[in-house]
Amino acid sequence: MEYDLIARTTRRLRAATRRRREDFPEFAAALHENVKLWTVLAQDVAEPENSLPDDIKARIVYLYEFTMDQSRRALSAGAETEVLIDVNTAIMRGLRGGGEG
Repeated sequence: MEYDLIARTTRRLRAATRRRREDFPEFAAALHENVKLWTVLAQDVAEPENSLPDDIKARIVYLYEFTMDQSRRALSAGAETEVLIDVNTAIMRGLRGGGEG
């Protein structure tokens, strides 16, 4: 389920990035969806019953913070979003056991 959600969000962000100049509202909405995804992931690992190892939890929280910062810069200063797409793709590979995402 997580893989499919991340894949859908990543596809939308990739497509919206290509049309960034022509359809900025869609670009902003795609960034917002990606931020929401990472917010949910960070909230999930903060739950006491989450059984992931602490180092993985810390990495997810770090990626959440990075995503927030990079998204703000993409909206306000025109920073690239490729790094956000790369992060999501790496997570998808991990969820698939190292396979293609």
